[in-house]
Amino acid sequence: MDLRERIAHALRHERESAGISVSELARRAGVSKATVSQLESGAGNPSVETLWALGDALGIPFATLVDERSTAPRLIRVGDHAGVPSAAAPYLATLLSAAAPGTRRDIYLIQADPGEPRRSLPHHPGTTEHVVLVSGEALIGPSEQPELLHPGDYLCYPGDAPHVFEAQVAGTSAVLISELR
Repeated sequence: MDLRERIAHALRHERESAGISVSELARRAGVSKATVSQLESGAGNPSVETLWALGDALGIPFATLVDERSTAPRLIRVGDHAGVPSAAAPYLATLLSAAAPGTRRDIYLIQADPGEPRRSLPHHPGTTEHVVLVSGEALIGPSEQPELLHPGDYLCYPGDAPHVFEAQVAGTSAVLISELR
């Protein structure tokens, strides 16, 4: 199943499970009804922000809409993911593990280089983010008071408030766990 089909199937399933109409989901997510209809038919090409807004409106993690479920062991080696940060894209997030059905936890590998900070709007109420900095140096956490992290540092902060990830040196990487309670 390709990504558009996975999104279409997951979005329709989650919306119907929530017992809401296409119109109501569009209203809650702040997107057009046509966008939701296109995505559910597999015809849309959504941005990450659109999918995140839909996930928040449904009370589900972003990854629920895009991750391919499998029971086989999953190994991701350093060179296997989407690439390395660049001037054009100084921040990359690779989904390592989506939450299993009935749970609310996603694990990401973050790679970033200095440049424009990655500013995130609040996620679903009750979201908490956990970060372990693997390499480099970064300002991470609540937008109004991020912490400077060094390799091995751990930070936990509310993901349901504006937050930021700003690499201070090239080759910065971190493991981020987003959980919803």
